[in-house]
Amino acid sequence: MTNSDSAQTFITRDQIRNKFAELTGGSEKITGQAQTSLLSGGAVLLMILMGLAYWLGRRKGRAGRTVVEVRRV
Repeated sequence: MTNSDSAQTFITRDQIRNKFAELTGGSEKITGQAQTSLLSGGAVLLMILMGLAYWLGRRKGRAGRTVVEVRRV
């Protein structure tokens, strides 16, 4: 504001609401794209972890199946 003689302009609630909607409108589109890529990345990571758990479990199972034959002479 310059002087107290000049007319003061007030910011209304509608102006704030409109500006906020204008600023956040673009970010909602980006959020949707990020959510899609995050979801697909999470699915791929889950599949990798499940495969790793299967492989380690299978390996552990084979290691524990040692058969020892005892013969008396």
